[in-house]
Amino acid sequence: MSSGSTVADLGEHRLIARLRSRVINLPPHVELGIGDDAAAIAPARSALEIITTDALVEGVHFRRDWTAADAIGHKALAVNLSDLAAMGATPRAALLSLALPETMPVVEFDALLDGFLALAAATATPLVGGNITRSPGPLMIDVTAIGSAPRRKLLRRSGGLAGDELYVTGALGGAAAGLLLRQSGKQDDAAGECLTRYERPTPQLRAGRLVARSRTARAALDLSDGLADGARQLASAAGLGVEVEAEKVPILPAAAAIARAAGRDPLELGLSGGEDYELLFAVGRRQRRGFLAALRRANVRATLVGRLVDDQGAHLVQAGTRKPLPDGFSHF
Repeated sequence: MSSGSTVADLGEHRLIARLRSRVINLPPHVELGIGDDAAAIAPARSALEIITTDALVEGVHFRRDWTAADAIGHKALAVNLSDLAAMGATPRAALLSLALPETMPVVEFDALLDGFLALAAATATPLVGGNITRSPGPLMIDVTAIGSAPRRKLLRRSGGLAGDELYVTGALGGAAAGLLLRQSGKQDDAAGECLTRYERPTPQLRAGRLVARSRTARAALDLSDGLADGARQLASAAGLGVEVEAEKVPILPAAAAIARAAGRDPLELGLSGGEDYELLFAVGRRQRRGFLAALRRANVRATLVGRLVDDQGAHLVQAGTRKPLPDGFSHF
């Protein structure tokens, strides 16, 4: 095979064989992996199976001229693992479906697998199947991730109560700042950290599991579309309203610097930028100490950013003024 070969030169069956040759050392609960019409996984004892799926589409979620193929593969799995993290689940398997432009170089296909399989190995998420087909247009990547969680320790969006405090892990705005850098074509001293957060997000699996096991959070979700969107969704699921305190939103310092250089408000990136894949928790005041202790065990920092309230609506409290919370990211 020449270095300039495309996926069309290899064809579907040789591409699948190429992928299959790299999936080795499957854990015992995977009884059938790649090669049959479907995979077979032994269920986790006394646990619920947690299943999520997400797709990345070239031109919508990434650009191949901006982003290395291994980063695209990493992100495709990471965004699904983040959903499992928000449920307090442990990953058990993943399915990968690819719609490939026929001109895609084989070396780019291999690099995409490099990123996907590296994160799969790091998070004990074996690849057990999927599909490969031709795309007449953009590269499309669809991943289904399967996890497990004890029934009584499952985190959901709908468990919040009025008065619960909202905590967010880590710092926000980094991914949105990374996107700004890619759009502008500029680089600066803060570029590396923000580009990493945009292209290679880290799913907070350990934090989600430890909080779920401690039973100290009433509700949770992952921040794929920004803090403002996440706060609204937690409140809506509980039939409540929400207040977010602007001064408490933790903005990544590198992201704030990039935002100001672009003439943007750093708070906007934290509230509405999206793709941070941090976790947002609703926590009762009596559970606060245990919740923070669980996150310390995960070596993850959390910041109190607001609360659930009785009155309907989503509000931002800034400089003593209560105003509507901005919208999060939306595809449409």
